[in-house]
Amino acid sequence: MSTQTDVELIPREVLFGNPTRIQPRLSPDGTRLAYIAPHEGVLNVWVRTIGQSDDRVVTNDRDRGVLAYGWAEDNQHIVYPQDRGGDENHRLYSVHLETGETRDLTPFDKVQVRIVADSKHQPDTILLAINKDNEQLHDLYRLTLSTGELEKVASNPGNIVAWVPDLDLRARGAMAALPDGGFVALVREDEDEEWKPIVTWGPEDALSAGPVGFTRDGRHLYLQDPRDANTARLVRLSLDDGSIEVIASDPTADVMGALVHPDTTEVQAVSFLRDRVEHLVLDGSIREDFDGIRELDRGDFSVVSRDNADRTWLVAFTNDDGPIRYFAWDRETKQGTLLFSHRPELERYTLARMEPVSFTSRDGLQIHGYLTLPPGAGRENLPMVLNVHGGPWARDTWGHHPEAQWLANRGYACLQVNYRGSVGYGKEFVNAANREWGGRMHDDLVDAVQWAIDQGIADRGRVAIYGGSYGGYAALVGATFTPDLFCCAVDLVGPSNLITFINTIPPYWLPLVQLFHERVGNPETDEEFLRSRSPLFKVDQIKIPMLIAQGANDPRVKKSESDQIVEALREKGIDHEYMVFPDEGHGFAKPENRLRFYAAVERFLAEHLGGRAEE
Repeated sequence: MSTQTDVELIPREVLFGNPTRIQPRLSPDGTRLAYIAPHEGVLNVWVRTIGQSDDRVVTNDRDRGVLAYGWAEDNQHIVYPQDRGGDENHRLYSVHLETGETRDLTPFDKVQVRIVADSKHQPDTILLAINKDNEQLHDLYRLTLSTGELEKVASNPGNIVAWVPDLDLRARGAMAALPDGGFVALVREDEDEEWKPIVTWGPEDALSAGPVGFTRDGRHLYLQDPRDANTARLVRLSLDDGSIEVIASDPTADVMGALVHPDTTEVQAVSFLRDRVEHLVLDGSIREDFDGIRELDRGDFSVVSRDNADRTWLVAFTNDDGPIRYFAWDRETKQGTLLFSHRPELERYTLARMEPVSFTSRDGLQIHGYLTLPPGAGRENLPMVLNVHGGPWARDTWGHHPEAQWLANRGYACLQVNYRGSVGYGKEFVNAANREWGGRMHDDLVDAVQWAIDQGIADRGRVAIYGGSYGGYAALVGATFTPDLFCCAVDLVGPSNLITFINTIPPYWLPLVQLFHERVGNPETDEEFLRSRSPLFKVDQIKIPMLIAQGANDPRVKKSESDQIVEALREKGIDHEYMVFPDEGHGFAKPENRLRFYAAVERFLAEHLGGRAEE
């Protein structure tokens, strides 16, 4: 019978260092494969010819690494965004694959660029959203890739939060924020006409609603629509008569995503995320493909790339007990070929399985989550880390989770909870979190810990709370609001004062500020309420050691959020450690910073929970 001490310690470098290869993408013509891999220790884009071994690095980032990229439809360029030090003011760069020329296509300081759309029918054009004229608003620009020319094609009237062009790359759709915290979908017949509202969602629908895209004929709009239902459905709206056709829905789960044919724009499959991903195939012509792909691996899959001829798909499988594996699927032969796994060195270690769990909260809500137990340690009386996801309008999922594997390997039960406010379970579950930061949202976390204790899994005296962003706020709440429940807390980029947090959101979030007022609170009218939900003002209740980490350039949760609570901890003589990363923002892009952080957390947890640590 094995024990935890028989399980080999997984080096932090294997879990949190640079991946070996990740994010494969097919060129539009299907002749080449691109992927991200390290070059001289920094992540860059590599390209190889299909069927050959002529892999070569094509980008030359020497600092933060290329974390996302795409093929231009001309088959000649790779494009990628990059910011400076984590400030999220992304510029767009391109590299020509034949000449090697790298260009900064948007050389603007303190300006954020977002890629909106491209089209194989206009291979020299990319639509971009840029807040160059007003830092609060992203206007729509047309970039001509060959010349670098930028042309503004639509001005933001003051409330547009997303642009929705049609398949001819005309600015015919948009999503705008409303004063009550809701949204409205806007359409127009052509770019020189006035916007007209087509669908309005109230604040109760806002977090699970929005336009997906136009149909090929431009006469219909796909929407994610929770009106007249609890969960978000995928629907097709006629722009001519306003009629709606429901394409797919589920009574308990929101539509998570859709596979749309790139030419016909017909919806081929829809995905729902319950405990695991489930696909609903709507197009019979791909049913055999989905059936064959499912046989390749036991994990949950997604189609991440397809060539313009639609002959080859690239498919990613995520597993709880192994690395992410990428396959090429040949639609003619119905055969899959393993391309690579993102961290093949993981395959030599014993990884943990992730169990979906659920319990009933104190006020009757069904709460779902995931439990990862240390291999060989049994499931009784374990030290436990409550790992709280950020967002909060996000969720934990089944699959490869490096933090869960790290914690389990070190000897801890890792409990991840989709507390109220987490998405995917319908709007009633999301709306149950309104004005409940530090309230019932935290009660769900407390109830989760009590569930684990009642099940005999967690040792009541050895429970830590850990998280980033909202999860960092939850860790601070755990230390201040429920100081007897946890033995230590780790906060990464978490707000400590909801008043200053909301008052310092990035300027380009201001069109969405009513969403914060509706769901968190309004500093102008709810100051005392927000103070009552802010850990900063309850520091004197802390009884446990704290580790706080912050990126100096974080635009979402400013460094002052961590500075002010650390100053309060110092004044009161409370045991704490404070780590500031001068070249990071809201999280870690650079592996050396990531490894330094996890080394500190690992030592901290070993000291207070008694688990294992790598020297």
